[in-house]
Amino acid sequence: MSVMRLLQFTDPHLYGDEAGTLRGVATYPALMRAIERARARDWPVDAILVTGDLVQDDPSGYANFRRAFGGLAKPVYCLPGNHDVPEAMRRDLGGPPFVLGGAVDLGGWRIVLLDSTLPGCAGGRLSDGALAELDAALATAPGQHALVCLHHHPVAMSSRWLDRVGLANADDFFRVIDAHRNVRAVLWGHVHQSFDGLHRRVRLLGTPSTCTQFLPHADEFAVDPRPPAYRTLELRPDGTLRTEVIWVDGSSARDCSSSVCSAA
Repeated sequence: MSVMRLLQFTDPHLYGDEAGTLRGVATYPALMRAIERARARDWPVDAILVTGDLVQDDPSGYANFRRAFGGLAKPVYCLPGNHDVPEAMRRDLGGPPFVLGGAVDLGGWRIVLLDSTLPGCAGGRLSDGALAELDAALATAPGQHALVCLHHHPVAMSSRWLDRVGLANADDFFRVIDAHRNVRAVLWGHVHQSFDGLHRRVRLLGTPSTCTQFLPHADEFAVDPRPPAYRTLELRPDGTLRTEVIWVDGSSARDCSSSVCSAA
């Protein structure tokens, strides 16, 4: 088995109008700049991950999402965020190269795509069914390493306003994670900033948006002037992971600790 290389884009917040803006940023051109940077810097890859808020409450934005990612000739693994429109998302992205939810195998890794959204709520929660699906996906992959993806953050971000809209039943989530020794990392969007931590042996990763960012550690909502970004991921056969946040202005934030854990 070889190294599997992925790119994570998150929270593009697209509109049907390509010129639509969120907090002063035209979201479609910002996403296209991120994709162009990734193709120049990090290609080829084995797959692409998009971890929610594909659109900004605008179902016509899925046409622009399809336009941005549909021609890259790579699988695009997607899960919903609180600004997505589930019926339109399933209708418009319901076939290759898009994969909506579930579990997919890539090399020696199983990638689990969870729906943490609650209708009409900014915060998230995993239903009993979603927790059962997670448990089954991990239990049926004992010889594989697992990367678990969702939209809402399952740990505190030290930001009072943002932590009110995280994953409400994080304890239930981590009970499932802790029951399986093959989980190597948990990855999310929603927070519009970079996060890198550990839960026991499991790497915890939050990723900035392809449009605007949130100011870290803010008690009240505030925008961070940092540029759009995306994340690279190298999933290795021994269960270790290397990752980097790439800021589209040309700089990058390299994570100093590249190893998640051994496969033991």
